[in-house]
Amino acid sequence: MSLNNSSNVFLDSVPSNTNRFQVNVINESHESCAAADNADPPHYEETSFGDEAQNRLRVSFRPGKQECYDNFLQNEEAAKTDATFHAYDSHTNTYYLQTFGHNTVDAVPKIEYYRNTGSVSGPKVIRPSLLDIHEQLAKNVALTPGSADRVANGDGMTGDDQAENKEGEDQSGAVKFGWVKGVLVRCMLNIWGVMLFIRLSWIVGEAGIGLGVIIIGLSVVVTTLTGISMSAICTNGVVRGGGAYYLISRSLGPEFGGSIGLIFAFANAVAVAMYVVGFAETVVDLLKESDSMMVDPTNDIRIIGSITVVILLGISVAGMEWEAKAQVILLVILLIAIANFFIGTVIPSNNEKKSRGFFNYQASIFAENFGPSFTKGEGFFSVFAIFFPAATGILAGANISGDLEDPQDAIPRGTMLAIFITTVAYIGVAICVGACVVRDATGSMNDTILSGMNCNGSAACGLGYDFSRCRHEPCQYGLMNNFQVMSMVSGFGPLITAGIFSATLSSALASLVSAPKVFQALCKDNIYKALQFFAKGYGKNNEPLRGYILTFVIAMAFILIAELNTIAPIISNFFLASYALINFSCFHASYAKSPGWRPAYGIYNMWVSLFGAVLCCAVMFVINWWAAVITYVIEFFLYIYVTYKKPDVNWGSSTQALSYVSALDNALELTTVEDHVKNFRPQCIVLTGGPMTRPALLDITHAFTKNSGLCICCEVFVGPRKLCVKEMNGGMAKKQAWLIKNKIKAFYAAVAADCFRDGVRSLLQASGLGRMKPNTLVIGYKKNWRKAPLTEIENYVGIIHDAFDFEIGVVIVRISQGFDISQVLQVQDELEKLEQERLALEATIKDNECEEGHGGIRGLFKKAGKLNITKPTPKKDSSINAIQSMHVGEFNQKLVEASTQFKKKQGKGTIDVWWLFDDGGLTLLIPYILTLRKKWKDCKLRIYVGGKINRIEEEKIAMASLLSKFRIKFADINIIGDINIKPNKESWKVFEEMIEPYRLHESCKDLTTAEKLKRESPWKITDAELDAVKEKSYRQVRLNELLQEHSRAASLIVLSLPVARKGSISDLLYMAWLEILTKNLPPVLLVRGNHKNVLTFYS
Repeated sequence: MSLNNSSNVFLDSVPSNTNRFQVNVINESHESCAAADNADPPHYEETSFGDEAQNRLRVSFRPGKQECYDNFLQNEEAAKTDATFHAYDSHTNTYYLQTFGHNTVDAVPKIEYYRNTGSVSGPKVIRPSLLDIHEQLAKNVALTPGSADRVANGDGMTGDDQAENKEGEDQSGAVKFGWVKGVLVRCMLNIWGVMLFIRLSWIVGEAGIGLGVIIIGLSVVVTTLTGISMSAICTNGVVRGGGAYYLISRSLGPEFGGSIGLIFAFANAVAVAMYVVGFAETVVDLLKESDSMMVDPTNDIRIIGSITVVILLGISVAGMEWEAKAQVILLVILLIAIANFFIGTVIPSNNEKKSRGFFNYQASIFAENFGPSFTKGEGFFSVFAIFFPAATGILAGANISGDLEDPQDAIPRGTMLAIFITTVAYIGVAICVGACVVRDATGSMNDTILSGMNCNGSAACGLGYDFSRCRHEPCQYGLMNNFQVMSMVSGFGPLITAGIFSATLSSALASLVSAPKVFQALCKDNIYKALQFFAKGYGKNNEPLRGYILTFVIAMAFILIAELNTIAPIISNFFLASYALINFSCFHASYAKSPGWRPAYGIYNMWVSLFGAVLCCAVMFVINWWAAVITYVIEFFLYIYVTYKKPDVNWGSSTQALSYVSALDNALELTTVEDHVKNFRPQCIVLTGGPMTRPALLDITHAFTKNSGLCICCEVFVGPRKLCVKEMNGGMAKKQAWLIKNKIKAFYAAVAADCFRDGVRSLLQASGLGRMKPNTLVIGYKKNWRKAPLTEIENYVGIIHDAFDFEIGVVIVRISQGFDISQVLQVQDELEKLEQERLALEATIKDNECEEGHGGIRGLFKKAGKLNITKPTPKKDSSINAIQSMHVGEFNQKLVEASTQFKKKQGKGTIDVWWLFDDGGLTLLIPYILTLRKKWKDCKLRIYVGGKINRIEEEKIAMASLLSKFRIKFADINIIGDINIKPNKESWKVFEEMIEPYRLHESCKDLTTAEKLKRESPWKITDAELDAVKEKSYRQVRLNELLQEHSRAASLIVLSLPVARKGSISDLLYMAWLEILTKNLPPVLLVRGNHKNVLTFYS
């Protein structure tokens, strides 16, 4: 039950609306009225559940408040509606919402919270956020006076919502149709086509009554299954304009909807020409009979067809109300024509009609016509192909879904009833005409049988007529030969002609309305950007006048071409393709098992819908196989086009739901499979912060995870939880969208933590899902470690220790310029903002010049105020110049170039792999994966391993053998035998100078002083520690010398990461190792796996 929407909710304590919730508005003035608060306890009206007629919503006041409230209503400001909350307002009266008799911001369920922005049915209201009701309430949470009534009644909207809702307000006076006039009438008129009057008798003659009813029944099965599926989809949410396109696109997504929407709109446009030509042919036949031809039959059809289309266009453009009235008139004529036929079957036949094969109801004729009698070249499926288009037209009501009062109710009810009524009529006409008219008749009244003549055993022979010569020569009458049988049988022949006119014109009118409506909905969704011009609507009903003109042009073109017999099968297949996708949409939505699939129409089954889809596809090939192929080719082409363009829409389609279900099922299935070394792939957590701030780090990681492994870009927000969580939640979607926009196959994850290391520790433990959990941590090298606070260094080294504790491999990436480009991005943002302000100011000045003489200079200041432009133009220009000078002077061009270095094709070069320690093979696997990528494929692997000087050749052969077993191609293998010798003095001096500021030098102090220094500076490098790991320090310095000697020209160096034993190596010494190891080198990847095999040579 919704709350009272009356605008006078505060003016009457007993409103007329009923509501079970009590809403109280409490005035807490800080002035004279405040005394009452302290004097008396709060008093609330009791919530009423008993009286249904009144008192369901009461507005009550504390004792002594009525006068204050009356004063508030008399205040001029109370008339203004602001619809905004002022969280800290100590100067005005405070108004709290009362729910169930208590002060609370928490809202009761209301429909307004669930509407879309810009909903035509009413405004969208934003419910209080979880933050609003969870965080500590400010002392004076107030509503601006005059806005309390709007919030209490759910009428508050933001300015954006009001702008988006404007279109809905403009359409408040639009003409809307109920299920009878909007759906039932249209569907009946479209299904009862010209086939009923001029082809059904021939179908009965060929297939017989039995197979004829089966043909009708099979056609009805297709349309009924489609109608059931359509009903289920229609009742699963509010249906907008667009008919079949809307249903399919919102169910299967823009790819299917966009492809079928375009060909469905085109099919309806061409169908206008088909129906109009059918009308024109009938008129031309009448002109022939009266010898009143204008030119010749073909040109007469063109002339009459063109005039007819112009008249129909005029009716359509006049408005839906006029079009609906025309449809009702045409339905009345059609019903009279059908009734005229049934009446004619019981009127006694005369000799002329008998000679043409009509003998009223005769059991012998029924028995003779019950079985088939196919002529040469005809069969069951060929006859079915001719009849089936007569059963189509069930989407006529759905196609104007935007003009229906309640599409969810009208479309299922009107469509299903129309299918039932038209089916009864088709079967009734088929049985009646089969029981009254013989298959062949001469039309000669002299072909009677005289007494004593032998009878050939036919039904006509038993009724006194001999039509046996029709076996040897063609006859002009009877079910098989005369298409005007219904006109002959009817009580008044011209009424059948009127029925033919009504059937053709009504179908043409329905198609003329459907095509623009569907096309407009397609264009509004902006799936095909070139068609946006046709999205505009006019008038209260948002009529697609541009679409009408386009449909008119298409129809006129095909009328003038006059080759409709060729294109007719393609059009029928276009409609059938729509039916197939509607059935498939229902099946797909059910199969996806989305909680959002809750159709109110419960008479459906997913497997029946799938059967309907398959049946539609089969019928397409039965009708015309080459037309079916053309339909599929066109649809496939459009599907690929829309998929490639990737329209920026999100309709919650069943395709999305099924993707989720499939991913979930696969993830669960993956957990049942044990990990195997052959299927190992790097699955990385990358500490990029915001992914756009360290693009180079993300690019190199993406190079070896793309299409093969998991990549999660992680960010840790450190600080007060409330602020961090707000910032984190606000940027989630934006940063994931940046990854998608830049075609980076990665996820974004963020955590809020008290310190950086705690956040990373949480990510290392909790990231991933099932088997898709990270096994490698990728971080950038901390280039500024010597200037950074000690806590940052501790956190940095600490996360490396944590990764090893969790048995996760570590990759540290170092490039000469560093990774962080956040300052560059900040400058770019400032420049963009200033440019936008400049353009806005220019636009304001231009508008002011156009309006000069009306508002004068005052108008300029007014508009500038709206744009928040308060500085004079010269000062703004100087600001721009200042930023631009900073842009030129301080902008680090090298940093920008470095940030994109891994996006470029690397060209011919080498990836030097220094596989010094066996970590399970990750140090070798990552560069191998890189060489498989397009940007790195020209780079060759050079392998460097340590060895003994006296066994270089043997170890080289052994390594080559191992690599060949791993099936890893390499350009060269180098055995380094002099790794453990001391570095030269210059290199060692650089290292000593590097660590000098961080050394304790306790050995040259007395014991007491040394202990005191250790307590004061436990983080410093002690002499004892340095002596204990002197050999390792030598190795790092020596390795840098070897790297300078062998790999200075490499495109990338992949090097085994030294491991710092916990408790033995201080953080600063470890950072010094990493610094000296990678100093003055090309891009370096320091890699250390988790010492579990990631390579194998077993199959």
